[in-house]
Amino acid sequence: MAVKIKLKRLGMIRNPQYRIVIADSRTKRDGRAIEEIGLYHPKETPSRIEVDSERAAYWLGVGAQPTEPVLKLLKLTGDWQKFKGEAAPAPLKVAEPKADRHAAYEAAAKETLSLDNATTPRKSAKKTVKADEPAAEAEPVAEEKPEGEA
Repeated sequence: MAVKIKLKRLGMIRNPQYRIVIADSRTKRDGRAIEEIGLYHPKETPSRIEVDSERAAYWLGVGAQPTEPVLKLLKLTGDWQKFKGEAAPAPLKVAEPKADRHAAYEAAAKETLSLDNATTPRKSAKKTVKADEPAAEAEPVAEEKPEGEA
């Protein structure tokens, strides 16, 4: 039986996510797999590549042939160089851990409260009228009748 290391596609339309699997070469792309040894998410920044190095080395050692896309991924992770006995490549970029959403919300709320307290005056400003200035006389407001009424 010819064994291949290939990609199994998952995910939605325009959001591909792949599993790196060991499968018989005659199976469908997304068909039954012998074992899953990693994953590849190309849409993330940087791309997420995780490979179980021990299992990849085992399957390469027993004769499993990687497909071209998987071979490129194995070269990026350094598993192919380790199998061939070559020098390891530069390490992969790793995404920064995501910030805690709850802590960010609390910080924003505290900042908003401190800004509100700083901008609102404690005493209401009253308009003072000087004694020598005449007060403005209030003009009577005429009531307007809506159109159509007599």
